[in-house]
Amino acid sequence: MKHWIWMALFLCGALGAPRAGDAQVRDAQLEALLKEASERNPDIQSARREVQAARHRVEPAAALEDPMLEAGVLNLPVQSLSFSREDMTMKMIGVTQRLPYPGKRALRRGVAEKDAEVADNNLRELVNKVRREVKVAYFDLALVEESQRLAQKNLKVLEQFSSIAESRYGVGQSSQADVLKAATQRARMQEELLKLGRERPMLEAELSRALGRDGSAGVTPAPLKLQEVSFDLQQLRDAARANRPQLLAQQGLIDRNLKALEVARKDYYPDFDVRFSYGQRDNFEAMKREDMISFTVAINLPIWRGSKREPRVAEAEAMREQAATMYQARLNETDAMLRQQVATAEQSLKAARLYETAILPQARLAADASLSAYRVGRVDFFSLLDSQMTVFNAETGYAASLASRNKALAEIELLTGQELF
Repeated sequence: MKHWIWMALFLCGALGAPRAGDAQVRDAQLEALLKEASERNPDIQSARREVQAARHRVEPAAALEDPMLEAGVLNLPVQSLSFSREDMTMKMIGVTQRLPYPGKRALRRGVAEKDAEVADNNLRELVNKVRREVKVAYFDLALVEESQRLAQKNLKVLEQFSSIAESRYGVGQSSQADVLKAATQRARMQEELLKLGRERPMLEAELSRALGRDGSAGVTPAPLKLQEVSFDLQQLRDAARANRPQLLAQQGLIDRNLKALEVARKDYYPDFDVRFSYGQRDNFEAMKREDMISFTVAINLPIWRGSKREPRVAEAEAMREQAATMYQARLNETDAMLRQQVATAEQSLKAARLYETAILPQARLAADASLSAYRVGRVDFFSLLDSQMTVFNAETGYAASLASRNKALAEIELLTGQELF
């Protein structure tokens, strides 16, 4: 009898014991997963191709249009079809090149460069989002792993308590109700393990999706660790404005639309068609005819302002205002989410500290005291079970606060566009 009681006491104290070196193992494993996601995630690969395409559009945006080559016959008499009868009959070849109004090419190049810059920032934002998804799935998986470990150990303690209750019932020192209570609590703990077992495949599937894997992630996360990092909300807001790719992309879109507006306004000015041609004339008997060259410049007449150019300017102005409004919306959203995540991170830290310094030590002391009192018959079996479940709930609550803290920090890293560690 004493052997069983002291074995249960040992198991109570062993629950939730930390293991050395877990922080380094987890950091290395998590960094490897983040690197894999950056290389294999199909959304990131697609965004990289989009950036490459946008960069390839910069040079063509400022390039001249292809020149036009023309060849033909000028002033050929209809009746004789002779190349030598008339002085103005000639065989002609010429080249025409369109030259945009000064400043248009530079503006078009600027628009294309801003498009590439926006695409690059969108890629960086996507990479950060995928990193956040990997971290959140990893921490959720670590929480399930820790909860399963705690539930398994608690189940072993309950099995020991059940054996104690059955032994005491066999010698008439306890009632059958104690045996039934122990069996009921064991069944509830087994149900908890089943629920955790259902959650794990879903989290592994989410992690596999973020990693770009076809099959199961097959990751066994290391135990959760309390991340010690301090931050100021205003500093985080400033960091988000300076570093978050989503906000930088929106600012780039504002600049891009401003250049597009300048392009639309430049369309009020004409372009130039420069034409050079060479005409070859045949000699007539003894009379020699000189060949001729021609050089002309033509411009288009931008007279359709009300139906063509003014609507384009209005469209560009609307797009510029839309980008500015969208930037303010994204900024407000980032500020609000930062306040939420900072509050969550701080509350999770306070909860974890409370579990470490008060709840867990007191719960374990209470469980030890209940076990000692039960040995001498001063408390009933229900009180012993209740004290043990209080320890289990405190340990799972501590693990949940660690996971909440880590996930909140991952969200803050996404919102600020920078690493916190």
